[in-house]
Formats: sequence, structure tokens, C-alpha cells
Amino acid sequence: MVAEKFNLASFTGKMKILHLSWMAFFITFMVWFNMAPLKEVIVNDLGLTDAHWKTLLILNVALTIPARVLIGALTDKYGPKIVYSSLLAICSIPCFTFALADSFMQMVISRFALGFIGAGFVIGIRMVSEWFPAKELGTAEGIYGGWGNFGSAAAAFTLPTLAVLFGGENGWRYAIGLTGLMSLLFSIVYYKNVTDTPKGSTYFSPKKLGGLEVTSKGDFYFLLIMKLPMYLALALLNWKLSPDGVDMLSTQVVNLIYLGLVALFFYDCFGAYKVNKTIFVEPVPEVHRYSFKQVAVLNILYFATFGSELAVISMLPAFFSETFDLSMAVAGLLAGLYAFMNLMSRPGGGYISDRYGRKKTLLILTAGLAIGYFCLSQINASWPIWVAVLAVMACSFFVQSGEGAVFAVVPLIKRRLTGQIAGMTGAYGNVGAVTYLTVYSIVDTSTFFMVIAGTAILGFVALLFMQEPSGTITEIKEDGSVELINVG
Repeated sequence: MVAEKFNLASFTGKMKILHLSWMAFFITFMVWFNMAPLKEVIVNDLGLTDAHWKTLLILNVALTIPARVLIGALTDKYGPKIVYSSLLAICSIPCFTFALADSFMQMVISRFALGFIGAGFVIGIRMVSEWFPAKELGTAEGIYGGWGNFGSAAAAFTLPTLAVLFGGENGWRYAIGLTGLMSLLFSIVYYKNVTDTPKGSTYFSPKKLGGLEVTSKGDFYFLLIMKLPMYLALALLNWKLSPDGVDMLSTQVVNLIYLGLVALFFYDCFGAYKVNKTIFVEPVPEVHRYSFKQVAVLNILYFATFGSELAVISMLPAFFSETFDLSMAVAGLLAGLYAFMNLMSRPGGGYISDRYGRKKTLLILTAGLAIGYFCLSQINASWPIWVAVLAVMACSFFVQSGEGAVFAVVPLIKRRLTGQIAGMTGAYGNVGAVTYLTVYSIVDTSTFFMVIAGTAILGFVALLFMQEPSGTITEIKEDGSVELINVG
């Protein structure tokens, strides 16, 4: 690791890598969420119905669940430099095609493909973990996640204005096309200015590509169980597109997709077996083992934190508007404070985790998360609006600090598997979003917030079984020698 001072004003060494990585993540989120702020002009220009728009919103996140798992595996195998650069360049193509679309079907295909750019987050987790020591890792990952995540808010703040400045009925096309151009150009900047590791360090890759490595038979079966919710979330998205949902797909197509998901799940399980079949022949030496239980706990916590953030961002403007009889412009501005907290909260969670311990920090933040959402469930029109806004901002602090604290732990489990672990944990955030938004569609707002609080309590209980990362990770170099990586 590089023995360089943590100085945010610096743009050399590890700080250069951190800044370029959060910028890459920032751009991926601008591209991923460039549609929502321009809803009115897009709908009017192409004559879309409300059902059409909801379909596009669903498709925008559909691919992200499997994409985060796949991109995490590719990152571990080929390195974050080439994978991040490639993702930024390739995903600029569907961004351009969306900007040029003149039919609903063209928009459907483009938005579905753009779900892949939502996987960019996991690449930077591995990159940052290669450059920062354990004692600074939570802070660095928090800055990467929090500042990059702000790309969605930046899209909301800037793209409508840019659309107006470009003028005419095609203003929204130029605004969205500009984000695609940013993605394409920054792919070149990133590729030319980063390396996967500091000079002299080893980049550890998984032994096989095709599934997450585990180190015991029990962990293998646990892995298969934890895969199931990701496929159930995809099945839920399929149901939303069925005649019982937004009626975009026919019953026959929906049933074929269900069969495809079942087949894919079993193929995925078989792939995991091929990667891990040696553990059924001989046990993995104790020094090389890690506990998959750690990954499972982080999955549950990210389900409750990032999953609830995505869901709440989607419904909060309407909640403020309906509860306090506000215009959508004012309600959107107040709701935006929830996402704005990312700039401080996520780095804050990582910093607290570095200073006071990973498990203790997560326990405190998860408890605050449960209490925060319980308080939101009590908001009604009799509350002073400034108290309601403060309650939302306080709750968002625990949500986003919890996200930062989760990814302060991810890189400390098994270095060469960081991308895959981050991919699975990140995918669980999207699983949470799909789950919570489905709950929101069938219950009242108060119950919706109570459900999130309940899952946070489950996360708190799961945390009691997590072990504090300490000691060292043992990794084997390509020449057969062993390197010990400190995680304490």
C-alpha cells in the first residue's frame, strides 16, 4: 500500500485514483438517472402514456441486478481499469440511442441496456481497496460511494436546465446525449490515468471465473440460498411487465421468462459448483478460509440501506406533495435533500467505521435506521413541515452512513474476491429497491415506512452474528509465494 497522507486536495498517487474513480461513478449515475428529470418533455414529445413511463422506469433497473454480479466477477478477473473504461464506453451507445429514439420500442431497448451502467459502482470498490490501507478504507470507499452517488442528484439539478438552454423540442435529446458523450470521453481519461494497483503491488485474481469461491461445504449451500432472492426480484420485475402489471408483455412471453429464470438459476448454481467442487474432495486450509456468513450479513444490510434509499427517492416527492399540499417543484426540492445527504453521510459512515470499528458502527447505524423509518411512518399533515424535513434528513444520514459502513467491510473479507462480493452486495441493494417499491404499490405510506423499519431490525439481528474483521488475509501470488494483507 502507498504510505501517503490522506489529503482530499491532492491529485497524486492514491488520491488521484480516488478522485478519478468517484468521477467515473458520478458519470455512470448521471447516465443511469438522466431520464427521470426530463419526464414531462419526453412524455409530451413522444406521446407516451403513464404506463409507458412506468415501464421505462422498471426496465432501467431490470438488468442492474445480474449486471452487478457479472461486472464484479469481470473486475476481479481483468482488473478495474479495463472494466470501468469499457463499461463507460460501451454504455454510451444505448445512451445515444435513447437520445435519438423516435418510438417507444427504441426507448425500451435503450433503457433496458442502460441498466448495465448501474453496475459501475462495484468496479470502483475494488479499485479503491487496492490503493488504500485498511485504516483509511472506510473513509475512501465512503467518499467514492457518496460523491459518485450524487450523480443522480446532479442529473436532476442540471439536465432540465440544459434541455431548456439547448432549446426546441429536441432539447432533452441534446441533454441526454451530452451525458453519453461525457461517459465516452471519460472512459479514455480513466484508462490513460489509472493503474489497478500501486507500483510493486500484486493484483490478486480469483482462480476461476464463473462463480464466487467459498471455502467450506456449508458456505457453498449458504451461497446457493443467498442467490435465490436475486432471481425472485427479477421474477417480480417480470410480473410487473405482465398483463397483471403494466401489461407490456403477453402471458406467453412472461411464462417463458419465468422458465428462463428458473433455468438460469440452476445454471448459476452449477457454475458455482464447478468453481467450488474441490471443497467436496478436500478441505480448504484454515489459513485461506473466509466466512461467507460475513457476505450474507452485508447483503441483508445493503438490502435495507441502499434498497430503501432507491425506493424512498422514487416516492418522496409525491409523499411531500400529497401530505403537505405542496407543488411538485417544491416537493421535489425538499425530497432532494434526502439524496443530497450522500455527499456527507456516506463518507461519514466510512470514517466512523475506520475510527470505531466495523461491527459496532454498523450496529449503531442500523438501529438508527430502524428508528428513523419508524419516525417517518408517523409523519402526517399536522406536523410542521420543517420538522418533517429534519426527520427525513436525519433518517437519510443513518441510511447512507450505513451504506458507507457496509462497503468499509466488503474489501476486508477476501481481497481477490472483492469485486464479486461487492457485486453480490450491490445487487442486494437493487433487490431491496424492487421489493420495497412493490410493497409501496400495495400498502399506504405509513405501512411502507414501517416495513423498511422492520427489515432494518432483521438486519440488526443478523449483525449480531457478524465477526469484526481483524488480523490478515492470506493470498497466494502467481509465483506460489504467500502474501499477508493486514485488515486490522
